[in-house]
Amino acid sequence: MSPIPELNLSLGMTDNPGSPFYAGNGEIGGVSKTDSGLRTHKISLTISDLEIGKITLTINKQNVEIPTYKMIVSDDKTNETTVYQVTRDMFSFVKKNTKKGILSFFGFKNFDKTSFLYENIPYEPADEIEILHISKYRNISHDSLIYQFNNPQKVYIFSGNINEITIPENNPYFIIIDNNDGKSFIGDILYREKFLKLTPRVELKIIKRNKIPKEMEINENGSIQKLIYL
Repeated sequence: MSPIPELNLSLGMTDNPGSPFYAGNGEIGGVSKTDSGLRTHKISLTISDLEIGKITLTINKQNVEIPTYKMIVSDDKTNETTVYQVTRDMFSFVKKNTKKGILSFFGFKNFDKTSFLYENIPYEPADEIEILHISKYRNISHDSLIYQFNNPQKVYIFSGNINEITIPENNPYFIIIDNNDGKSFIGDILYREKFLKLTPRVELKIIKRNKIPKEMEINENGSIQKLIYL
């Protein structure tokens, strides 16, 4: 087991600021359980191919900028939608490069430029849109929510304080970004479940990207210098 990268910045958005779903302000209580045959409502999580920002993770003890993508949460009863950011890439450190400055020969190293190369091995659907039903494969507590699916390897969808979460090494993962260490997203899901009364189905849609980062080069500050796409 290896720790998931640390998250240093988190942002969340909603298209309805007055909605109780944003930040989970509604009462969070027990979810009614019924026979699976009565599950008539559905919560949808849609991971899009639209890049909307960046966050900073700590990978290999270094701060690294990571692109984020738009994720929409909705259900088929309230029609309320909430928008979050989500990571789609799994970068791992490859090597360090140093480009010597013109004065390096004379011992002046201040003008040398160091960059770091990272390789990306993300989970990407084979078809244009992949639809998965993940209701049965979740682990929830008051401060974290983890969904997983097998296709064929285990893939994790995580929301919470990632400094306290570990996942199996080398498994792809998505990190849901809100403004409250995952509590906004968790409150959103629990409120919808309680509002729908019956235990809803949870459907995950992943939209395939046309441009997938293969490698990323960052500077010493962790800022992206170059993205090389497939």
